[in-house]
Amino acid sequence: MKIKKLRFKNGYKRFLDLTIDLGENPKRIIALIGPNGCGKSSVLDGMLFVQNNHQSIGEFKQRSNKYHSLNGQDNYTSQDIELHFDKGEFYQVHNAKKATDNPGTLFSFRSPYRYNSNLNVTQSQAVSAIKDNKYGAQYATDLDAKMEDNYRRLNIAFNKYMNQQDVRPSEAKAKIIGDLNASLTNCLDLEIDNIGNIEAGQGTLYFKKPDQPNPFEFNVLSSGEKEVVDILLDLYLRKEDYDDSVFLIDEPELHINSSIQRKLLIEINKLIGANCQIWLTTHSIGFIRALQDELKDETQVIQFKKDTNWASEAQILKPMTNTWANWREIFETAIDDLTGLVSPKRLVYCEGIGNPGVGGLEKGMDAQVFNNIFNDKYHDTLFISSGGNTELDQRSGIAMAILTKVFSDIEILVFKDRDSSSGRPTTLADREMYLKLNPDHHRMMRRWEIENYLFDKEVLKCFCDETRRHFDEVAYDAKITDIENQDVKSLSNFIRNFCGITTSINADKFKIELSKYVREGMNVYQELESCIFQKP
Repeated sequence: MKIKKLRFKNGYKRFLDLTIDLGENPKRIIALIGPNGCGKSSVLDGMLFVQNNHQSIGEFKQRSNKYHSLNGQDNYTSQDIELHFDKGEFYQVHNAKKATDNPGTLFSFRSPYRYNSNLNVTQSQAVSAIKDNKYGAQYATDLDAKMEDNYRRLNIAFNKYMNQQDVRPSEAKAKIIGDLNASLTNCLDLEIDNIGNIEAGQGTLYFKKPDQPNPFEFNVLSSGEKEVVDILLDLYLRKEDYDDSVFLIDEPELHINSSIQRKLLIEINKLIGANCQIWLTTHSIGFIRALQDELKDETQVIQFKKDTNWASEAQILKPMTNTWANWREIFETAIDDLTGLVSPKRLVYCEGIGNPGVGGLEKGMDAQVFNNIFNDKYHDTLFISSGGNTELDQRSGIAMAILTKVFSDIEILVFKDRDSSSGRPTTLADREMYLKLNPDHHRMMRRWEIENYLFDKEVLKCFCDETRRHFDEVAYDAKITDIENQDVKSLSNFIRNFCGITTSINADKFKIELSKYVREGMNVYQELESCIFQKP
């Protein structure tokens, strides 16, 4: 179950008209990242507004429609919110859930306001089925008190399994809380020892640590530890019933330090079923690091930028591209003026204009091209234009001498065109000799220069297909007879004509635009990737 697109029309809370478009293949984790007050939580509230209008959730009181209206109007309705899933429109998905008697499992919501300072259950009592979703918070501003009900559910499951299977308490514990303890120990240096005994006046969870000989109760835990236990317990109990759901988790990092935040998000991802989607609002360093590294292939980041006119202009948000510059901006939100601590893990010096533009922007065409091509897969790599052939050696040498002393794990590469011999022919055999006789951090293209990749037929066809232009393959084949070795740099106007572009163009901007159509599955991509990152 995944949301592909949502839209808030006609003034929802902070937004005049907001669309979040994840494309046809939305990923598992959708991270809404931005400064406080930008409307991240309002997005989750809007989804709940639609759901709650189609199903009464427990004894909750519906909020006034003014709560949902940008202008405080009573006539705002959930019909002004569109939710498009990979399985159809909202009403289709909701009706399918309703037909299986599971309408409450479409969304699972967790607000940032949790109150778990004490757990002391004094009597046994029945609780509603977790699939009914009749407890906890209804909106992002609500207190989310779930711990006591979830403790009862865990206790019921424990005793039910022990009695039905006629096993010892230790065997029941291993079955019922084994996976939960695995997640807890990955986040915290503790695990559940036992689940107490309500009839004996011990209605709480008891924990143990390696350096503490006696079990201790939930109330002894720190605020951060209680937050982690509360979140993981709730997700653990939902595993069976919420196996095809959208989880909405609003700023789960409160009271938790950054190292535990990172571990917690990884465990959240493990506990939530494979067919589910996770919508997460955050601006925490730990969560962002997990999204950038361990969970990058499963994540789409929606960036809520500051100084955006949310209330006065329609906005369309799409997933952020995984460039180093974009991640730096994301970290700026999380750590403010400490952005100097964020640096790429790999610098690749390539040919091109060596002097930066205004604000340090890259002016070199080659570096812009490589950053466009590889920043999605290699988001921790930054390409830098550093002049011509000899300047490239000089500047990379200076960087190697200085930066490797400051950042011990940084990698610095030198990547040259094959035409590096000042116009003299450089064969593939010459290339092999260059790589053999130079330090290991030196690289060289297999083709003559970057244009021989950008003007490849595979790239041009993709460009024409996606911009709805006709590609004149016959004329191309007549002009480009050897794409690997031919000097094609001066043929931009011919390439323009082959692609059906009739207006004048800036050659460098055209090449930079073409670089956006070099895709990971293409031969040109794989060859460039091999030349730079593998040194074949």
